Amino acid sequence: MENWQEWRKQQRAELMARREAITAEDHRRWSAAITASLEQGFPLLRKNIVGFCWPYRGEYDPRPAMNFLRAHGATLALPEVLENGAPLRFRQWWPEAPMKTGAYAIPVPDNTEVVTVGAIIMPLVGFDRQGYRLGYGGGYFDRTLAAIDPRPLTIGVAFEILRLDSVHPQPHDIAMDFIVTEAGIYRVTAGGSVAISREECAAEHALK
Repeated sequence: MENWQEWRKQQRAELMARREAITAEDHRRWSAAITASLEQGFPLLRKNIVGFCWPYRGEYDPRPAMNFLRAHGATLALPEVLENGAPLRFRQWWPEAPMKTGAYAIPVPDNTEVVTVGAIIMPLVGFDRQGYRLGYGGGYFDRTLAAIDPRPLTIGVAFEILRLDSVHPQPHDIAMDFIVTEAGIYRVTAGGSVAISREECAAEHALK
């Protein structure tokens, strides 16, 4: 696709408007299903350093799942934008952590410890059947995933109404390892995303 940037800009605006139009009841119900899948499907997160994102403009709110993981041993972290063109830096977060206003007016930890994440719960503006995400257009997460070695486990979270046939991935785009929606858990494979049960996912991602 020659005009992929303009196409993504238009899709981004449409999907964000669609997301922000979700009723409070649907948002609550769908979010509860995603939270249950994260808690039950990925036990290895409980002993990991897990990055997540503060909810923004109608996104799924991951904080209930994150608090569950923290109560079971996980260390949590939020991303901090350093500068345009640079990877994100993750700082440790807990419910009483000091916070400040960061880029895009999103809260970030105020000078807490910098950590290297082993997994990221990543919001998706949109996603496709191949496991690629449509983000906000800044490229921060692609640069971050390319910079972290070893690469962290990536779990995209979104509502089914944000699904696209294709985001027309470019060479710099990095597919998710899993996508979780209110409909369930999808493992991303070379042939596309495949639905798996919470039990099957948990067996694959049990604590060692």
